Amino acid sequence: MSLGAQEAGIDVRYAVECDPNAVQTYLFNHKPKLGMHSRDIRELHIPRNRRRRIPLVVFGGPPCQGFSTSNQRTRSSENENNWLFQEFLRIVRELQPEWVVFENVKGILETEGGKFAERVNSQIQDLGYTTSSAVLNAKDFGVPQVRSRFFIVANNANAKFKFPQPTTKMPVTVKQAFQDLPVLRNGSMADEAEYKDEAQSAYARAMRGDLELCTNNLVTNNAPHIVKRYDHIPQGGNWEDIPAKLMRNYTDRSRCHTGIYHRLRESKPSVVIGNFRKNMLIHPTANRGLSVREAARLQSFPDKFVFKGSVGFQQQQVGNAVPPLLAKALFSRILAAHG
Repeated sequence: MSLGAQEAGIDVRYAVECDPNAVQTYLFNHKPKLGMHSRDIRELHIPRNRRRRIPLVVFGGPPCQGFSTSNQRTRSSENENNWLFQEFLRIVRELQPEWVVFENVKGILETEGGKFAERVNSQIQDLGYTTSSAVLNAKDFGVPQVRSRFFIVANNANAKFKFPQPTTKMPVTVKQAFQDLPVLRNGSMADEAEYKDEAQSAYARAMRGDLELCTNNLVTNNAPHIVKRYDHIPQGGNWEDIPAKLMRNYTDRSRCHTGIYHRLRESKPSVVIGNFRKNMLIHPTANRGLSVREAARLQSFPDKFVFKGSVGFQQQQVGNAVPPLLAKALFSRILAAHG
């Protein structure tokens, strides 16, 4: 969200993130003027003299794993992390920004009948804000991925806010996103590599910029028996296309969700990117998983944005992110309403 806000013209001055790998990535790509709180948000205490400087906007996405539709185990009020939105609201209460942006997965509208979403909305209103909420799909804003996110936008200045309308009628496809990226193998650890081709699509040109080398070309090294399964899966197919004899380690393979062993279609936007290990998305033409850079392209991160940490932690960061182009569209509307 910080990258999208910056691209919209907002000067992001402070950040809160407790994951050490995400902190490393953030500080490599951003230089927040007032610094970064790299511990639990519950340990963040804002000095009173800082509270007199009213910021334009406070934005954030409290932990969403507890609200995800793929998480049926801790998707309830008993999940302690589901209540961390209270800390986000505490910061809003202390700083009293002109605008507030709350982001989460669409599943928050379904968890316990929407109780969490309603509570966040009502508590923001109790702080003196007028709120609007909507679900936006990233594919409608130039992102090559079907990814829905729930937003609450609030302001305390009676400004008239309207959520952005779709900016594209023809969604960007996986092929348009991947066409110029390096040719890689299963288990590739070549962090830096040459591009395969010139960027042909407008999207690839925008993501690539003037770079000559591509970074984050890391691919999970899957075992031979897993790679053997890939050969049976057509574009758009999944675990159901794999012969039963190759899936014998699954106690009940019928319980696999549709994202397991899903091979992307070149001609369409990607399905949602989430947890790499759970989804196991497959490259549309190669028998391997996605590289970190390929996944970043599907999220609309420009190639100059560098991810830090081991391959697993890089994958987690990409999967957790709000697509920058989607965030940019939202923050551009805030600036327009702000005047």
